[in-house]
Order: sequence, then C-alpha cells, then structure tokens
Amino acid sequence: MTGARVSPGTRRQLGWFGWTFTRLAGLRTRTAPPALFTVLGRHRGLFRRWLVFASALMPGGRLPRRDTELVILRVATLRASDYELRQHVRLGRAAGLTAEEIDRVRDPSAEWEGRDRVLITSADALVRDRDLDDGTWRALRTELSEVECLEFCLLVTHYDLLATVIGTLRIPPDEPR
Repeated sequence: MTGARVSPGTRRQLGWFGWTFTRLAGLRTRTAPPALFTVLGRHRGLFRRWLVFASALMPGGRLPRRDTELVILRVATLRASDYELRQHVRLGRAAGLTAEEIDRVRDPSAEWEGRDRVLITSADALVRDRDLDDGTWRALRTELSEVECLEFCLLVTHYDLLATVIGTLRIPPDEPR
C-alpha cells in the first residue's frame, strides 16, 4: 500500500478546535496545516488530550529547548522519520542548534562531548534497547535532575511512538509554503 492510510480531517471531522488549531499551527510552521495534526485530529478527544501531553514535553518541558531538539532530532534520525526530521531541523535552529550540530546529530558515527554525548548516547540506548543500563543512567543523572530524567525518558519514547504512528499511517512530510 502506498500513500497515506488515513486522510487529513475535513473541517467537519476536525471540529472547530481542531480546524482552528491546525491552521494556526500551519502558520507557525510556515506549511499547510501539519498533516500529523490533521490526521490525529480526526479523533477529537484523543487529539486534545495528546496535545496537552505533547506540549508538556515540547515546548513546555523543563529540559532546555536546545537539549529537547537535539534529542528529538536524534530519535527522528534513528527511526528514519523524515516527517519528524523536517519539522525539527527548523525548530532545532530556532532553539540554538548550529547547522553543523544538526548535520552531526544525523550522523550515527559522529563523536560528541560532554552533556551532548550523554544525551545522544542515552537516546540511542532507549530507542535501541528500550532501556538504559546502570552506567548510562548514572551518566544521565550527572547531567540531569531526577525530574529531568523522567522527562527525558518520556521525550525519547514519545518521539519514538510518533515515528511509529507517522510511519504506519504513511503521513507525508509537510511542504513549506
């Protein structure tokens, strides 16, 4: 099967909130209304609840936005999620990632140092093994508070989940206006 498996919702399917939200999101991202939102918005109640959860991680989380975007880009790379990559390259730049860092995060063999190394290797382990060994956890705890570690685990697994949904539903990347 090729092409999207679930079509974007119409105004009627999305309802007032979903329709308005997706249009505003498209203005913000400088794209058409984001396909992820117009597809998930077809399940109105779940979409609203998911938005609350997702926005608590990004942009409303405790982790610095640069760290958040670095981690999301790594997960998107590991999962080969073109949709997530396209969205978060732009967001990563806005959060302070350099073009060189964005290129490097997309290179699985790139070397990292300090906090970035800990974030990248921890994200790699969570996506690959669905767990962090004790040494990786200790390294993560040297960089993040306990609460930030909770958020980190939820952030990585949430974007892994999104990559699965996007891929399964064959949601195409949003094109710039």
